[in-house]
Amino acid sequence: MTIDAASGSTSLRHAAAPDDAGGLSGWPWLGAYPAGLDWKVEIPAGPVWRLLDESVTAFPTRTCIDFLGRRLSYAEVGALVDRAARGLQSRGFGPGTKLGLFLPNCPYSVILYFAALKAGATVVNYSPLYAEPEIARQIEDSDTDVMATLDLAALCHKVTHQIGRTRLKTVIVCPLADMLPLAQRLMFPFARRKDIARWPRDDHHLSFRDLVDNDGAVSPPALDPRAALAVLQYTGGTTGMPKGAMLSHANVYANAVQSSLWFGGEAAGQQSMLGILPLFHVFAMTVVMNWTIRVGGTMILLPRLDLKQLLKTIHDKKPTALAAVPTLLTAINTCPDLARYDLSSLKICVSGGAPLPAEVRDSFERLASCRVVEGYGLSECAPVVCCNPLDGARKPGSVGLPYPRTVIEIVTPDPPHRVLPVGEKGEICVRGPQVMAGYWKRPEATAEVMIDGRLHTGDVGHIDEDGYVFITDRLKEMINAGGFKVYPRMVEEAIYAHPQVAECAVFGVPDTYRGETVKAVVKLLPGATLTAEALTEFLAERLSTIELPKIIEFRSELPKTAVGKILKTQLVAEHKSGDARSPTS
Repeated sequence: MTIDAASGSTSLRHAAAPDDAGGLSGWPWLGAYPAGLDWKVEIPAGPVWRLLDESVTAFPTRTCIDFLGRRLSYAEVGALVDRAARGLQSRGFGPGTKLGLFLPNCPYSVILYFAALKAGATVVNYSPLYAEPEIARQIEDSDTDVMATLDLAALCHKVTHQIGRTRLKTVIVCPLADMLPLAQRLMFPFARRKDIARWPRDDHHLSFRDLVDNDGAVSPPALDPRAALAVLQYTGGTTGMPKGAMLSHANVYANAVQSSLWFGGEAAGQQSMLGILPLFHVFAMTVVMNWTIRVGGTMILLPRLDLKQLLKTIHDKKPTALAAVPTLLTAINTCPDLARYDLSSLKICVSGGAPLPAEVRDSFERLASCRVVEGYGLSECAPVVCCNPLDGARKPGSVGLPYPRTVIEIVTPDPPHRVLPVGEKGEICVRGPQVMAGYWKRPEATAEVMIDGRLHTGDVGHIDEDGYVFITDRLKEMINAGGFKVYPRMVEEAIYAHPQVAECAVFGVPDTYRGETVKAVVKLLPGATLTAEALTEFLAERLSTIELPKIIEFRSELPKTAVGKILKTQLVAEHKSGDARSPTS
């Protein structure tokens, strides 16, 4: 793909489609594809707001969002989106403008996402967990002039403090009480008085109520979905510092269509998705929000992770689908009073964001009687590029088959990059309609990962004779122990096989003899008394001497991102700074 990344232009020019290089035959996954699904199916390029508009027309009375008991139909959500889009346009929003979303999971997250896109603007996702310096950096890098947040002091003040210190000009303040059921709405101002933000009534602050005080007569701008920037999704990517992955309307729309085809087809019927993963994360943006809307399903949104609330919601609301990360499944698996909750309504569980240990998957499937399918994706791909099928073969250790019209190739890590045959290990590369155009204002970083029309993921793996993709590890996480390559994921799989282990992270640390050696940080299940010596003895039967962790550290908790991914970078930094706990072994 090519892009004017230096100027940050929102006109994205996409390279050749996958079938233009290599043809539509010869890919190993074609013979193993799920019954009734054709990899060659055409994936349309549409504006993202069309996902919602089509479901509003088809399912006006069906519940679109269930938020803490407040139910909004597709017709109600569609009307609010139109009025918010009209309000944004009347204030100058259109192509090139950016709306930052600093919101937890709530109806506003969905409404303002689609409203911004329908007005012609670009969405910039922000994590509500960001500290103020992180918010300021992203505001300046992304050219965000308007930000939306809740009227909760813990969130609102972080954003209002940016006015006058950054380029941010306006904050849209969204009253949480307005999206609660009637009884809670009436009580909220009294019960949560201390938590409600006080904000100035001036030109820099706009109430959501005022934003939508119009007739909703929105006129979406004409745009080329392949050339218009829909979302700036910030990510560490494959090259370190956070960068904005430029996702076009066509990228985001395509991944929603691909997901709906994969998980039951375009006529999937009514689904209900439990939305506990944050919508500002690209995995939830597509699998929780856009896929659910594409099939006319219901999003059961929870604003934060409270394990008992999550299990009670599954028990009471009976969702049919759950998008999760491995740490969430581990938390459910190890909940002491899990037997109190009925999880049998779940039919689909999609795991992503981090490698899924087989023990975690198998345990959840036994407890919930639900098929768990692991997928693989990147922010740079909106994000899903492959997934295990719901029915049929599921190969141990594989992240599945490429999505429709997605080509996954294994190439030599060093230039000149040569495509490797089936079974050989190398760097995983992706081509497809969901692949980004590049990094915002980062031409050098874009050039490092976009080579010959392929996205170089930085992940190491191989493809087998049936087209199933296997990920060994990250190129940068591979440990070089005395010249021997050690893949942390392989070591983690062995540790997770121990019945007393809840979570673990493996990484390389400096070693005067080997150059690098293997360190494991482990969280045990409640009540477990495992020692480093006992764990090492257990692993000795599963790993080579080089792979065995030479340092084992036990912790009560492991640091995680907002989506629940274990933060290895923080663990490595703590070890380097000497802040790590004293080694147990």
